[in-house]
Amino acid sequence: MTKENAYNLRVGLFGIGLDAYWAQFEGLEARLKGYVGIVTERLGGYGAEIVNLGLIDTPEKALAAGHQFRREDVDLIFLYVTTYALSSTVLPVVSRAKVPVIVLNLTPEPAIDYQWFNALGDRTRMTGEWLAFCSACPVPEIANVFRRSRIPFYQVTGTLHDDPEVWQEAREWIEAAKVAHTMAHNRLGVMGNYYGGMLDIYSNLTLQCATFGGHVEIIEVDELSALRESVSDEEVQTMIGTFGATFDIQDDCSEFEIKRAARTAAALEKLVEIHQLGSMAYYHKGTGNAENEDTMSSVILGNSLLTARGIPVAGEYEVKNAQAMKIMDSFGAGGSFTEYYAMDFKDDVVLMGHDGPGHIAIAEGKTKVKPLYVYHGKVGNGLSVEMSVAHGPVTLLSVVETVEGKVILLVAEGESVPGPILEIGNTNSRYRFPIGAKRFTERWNSHGPAHHCAVGIGHIASKIDKLGKLLGIEMVKVC
Repeated sequence: MTKENAYNLRVGLFGIGLDAYWAQFEGLEARLKGYVGIVTERLGGYGAEIVNLGLIDTPEKALAAGHQFRREDVDLIFLYVTTYALSSTVLPVVSRAKVPVIVLNLTPEPAIDYQWFNALGDRTRMTGEWLAFCSACPVPEIANVFRRSRIPFYQVTGTLHDDPEVWQEAREWIEAAKVAHTMAHNRLGVMGNYYGGMLDIYSNLTLQCATFGGHVEIIEVDELSALRESVSDEEVQTMIGTFGATFDIQDDCSEFEIKRAARTAAALEKLVEIHQLGSMAYYHKGTGNAENEDTMSSVILGNSLLTARGIPVAGEYEVKNAQAMKIMDSFGAGGSFTEYYAMDFKDDVVLMGHDGPGHIAIAEGKTKVKPLYVYHGKVGNGLSVEMSVAHGPVTLLSVVETVEGKVILLVAEGESVPGPILEIGNTNSRYRFPIGAKRFTERWNSHGPAHHCAVGIGHIASKIDKLGKLLGIEMVKVC
């Protein structure tokens, strides 16, 4: 078990009420506890371990609940407002737990049956029925206390039953919490050194750890070269079999290059296991050391395999983009290393891709392997991958370090569209954006991202926005 998945995501839940009501209105407490049970069941279906503390109805219970949530190590709390409750039954819980809070303002049904309600003829019973629909009443009070206490909170408003929007929002909050949890436990390997002169990609590793959590492991290229020497012929043949099953290997790929790439891919697997890596950024010229040059010119296939199985690898030592790729992959969207290639004003699309590894799990069709006799701007030659991201909705994400020393998440939603690409042995896709190619490039560039970004399938800007809120960082959506 890796460090990344050794700890489960735990989500806290508590409902609130007022203990003075229970003796006054028969059945109200049991009814509201039943509603909390329904919420528990729904949230539990979204892949997190739910810590349900039930209905909190006094300040004393609230204090105990805050202690329990801290002991239970919850990452997120859902506060279900079932009826009117004192804000003093809320503040002790969340102030001690010190995790983000989602306020569920959910009524049992879309509306009270007024005719039935007014025909009850018993004002005590009528008041009890009203209180079962009274979830909206204390939310302003809770919001006031949260703001005055500097406690961030977010709201989901709707009905307990037959309200898909409510549960989609709740699901996205949990999915975002999962990604935040993954990043907090991720081990990011950085191997080699920066590509000299790319000033935009130089990253503040301390800022990255402070923002997302996790650990940065500094790795020497020499270690990977040494591991290549330990790879057996049997392991090489096994990896060649994996290549054959995974890639569309073109006829002009030599047996020598396939074996060279397979040996390095097997060594990369060992490196990941040794350091328990969940992502990696790398680059190294390898000049002056034949073994290191041999290693670094044969990593593309192995790094593509790692990326496809949830260990994204970013080239050119682009740490920020390794973070973006890990975020996208943790959302289940993929996250392929990419940059601007060209603009096609005739078709109003932007061509984007990159040399080196691609996220072959989100490719349109089977990824081709082609030999390159020169790695443009880099040392050596060898095998490379050629793929396009699957046609359909896509999201672009850039993790940006700002002049103020902060991190922001820059996002755009568009579409991967069919059409001619540059068949040069690299990843390459055609992207269309709702604001057009010109406006997209201008707006995207205006926020000062590095020239790399991560692209994944589906439109997930709303999820990334929630991740930003949970981490306390800004999300900027270009389109």
